[in-house]
Amino acid sequence: MENFSLAQKIQIGLLGVIAVLLVLQLSGIFNSGSSTVRQQAANELQATGSNVMTTPTQPGQPAIQPNPTVQPQTPPVPTGPTTKMTFEESTYNFGSVTEGEKVEHIYKFKNTGNDPLIISNAQGSCGCTVPQWPREPIAPGKSGEIKVVFDSKGKAGKQSKTVTITANTEPATTTINITGEVLKNGNAASSSGQSATQPIQITPGGK
Repeated sequence: MENFSLAQKIQIGLLGVIAVLLVLQLSGIFNSGSSTVRQQAANELQATGSNVMTTPTQPGQPAIQPNPTVQPQTPPVPTGPTTKMTFEESTYNFGSVTEGEKVEHIYKFKNTGNDPLIISNAQGSCGCTVPQWPREPIAPGKSGEIKVVFDSKGKAGKQSKTVTITANTEPATTTINITGEVLKNGNAASSSGQSATQPIQITPGGK
């Protein structure tokens, strides 16, 4: 094997140095490229997350909030001893009224038990029936009143409304009723045999 000359050795050494530099440069390109890919992936993930959470939320709330079904709340029942509640009448028939009139009726009751009667709530079956009840306890043997106002506006036809009373009784709820019929405007005149609108008859020639 022939000995390499000094120039050849120097040339081989330079080629080796160049090869090492190329390897280092390529490695740096790959690292920077992988960093760029990682950064792009992180940006896409962040963008995807921001698109999912399109609805602004408050701390402690889920990102996507379903539309909950509103459930009617049950009035609280007074605690303690129970008593008895007796009405003079549980149903009132107001007969016939013209649409738009308001009907008022007072239901009288008595505490026929041995403990004070506490009414916690009275709720009409619709917004047209509004009750008013005593807030103070009713002593045993004493009486009280519940006023119910029925608004017939937009309620033409037969009517049957209820008021549910919640108190320290057994059972905890008691129901009273208000019934009747609401006539549309002009029906009262029609029922008497007269038309609400009388036609005008014109005879030719003024006769």
